[in-house]
Amino acid sequence: MPAFNEAKLIERSLSSIRAAAVAFERRGWKYEIVVCDNNSTDETANLARAQGARVVFEPVNQISRARNTGAAAATGDWLLFVDADSFPSAGLLADVAAQIETGDCLGGGATVELDEAIGWAATLTRGWNSLSRWRRWMAGSFIFSRTEAFRELGGFSHELFVAEEIEFSRRLNTLAKSRRQRVVILNRHPLKTSARKMHLYSSREYLWFLARSVLGLGGTLKKRESCGIWYDGRR
Repeated sequence: MPAFNEAKLIERSLSSIRAAAVAFERRGWKYEIVVCDNNSTDETANLARAQGARVVFEPVNQISRARNTGAAAATGDWLLFVDADSFPSAGLLADVAAQIETGDCLGGGATVELDEAIGWAATLTRGWNSLSRWRRWMAGSFIFSRTEAFRELGGFSHELFVAEEIEFSRRLNTLAKSRRQRVVILNRHPLKTSARKMHLYSSREYLWFLARSVLGLGGTLKKRESCGIWYDGRR
């Protein structure tokens, strides 16, 4: 779990993960929760420790680096990345477990659902879910992968400050095809995620970011200062 100043929601997120992990426990599987404190200035790290999570530190404020640092500390055969403002259900983790048990799944993600109905955001979410299932692109808020495959691919790109999950999805899909394995997007139990950013940022700000990203041929994604929606600290 990458976490930058997530004191408001991290306890709820960790509690939901522990409750959902009953799907693993029923199979006799062990799991660990690793939180990567991405240079937070609030109580994120202390709250995570109080919830029983193992906390590691990444000084460079970048989502991909935080995920990679957390993954480097993990010891399991599979990695599951969940954002600190997202709340997976037992049904979703049971679907992940079922895919793992097939033996031919290399990784995947899930469709997403906001925890609050907001018109324009709901439309955007539906559009993303359709694209995600079509292209097998994983939403950054929920990604699972075989550990050895993740490490073979070198994890998430340090060149990107956003959209690193799409770039990783492309490489994981290529690897899966070469191995005759699958990447899946689960949709029976969508990941519930916070709608807070839809209140903190307007639809105009999102559209302006998308327009700059397209016109800049993706160069915007490689500059932290251009990705304020993720890095300006509004919480």
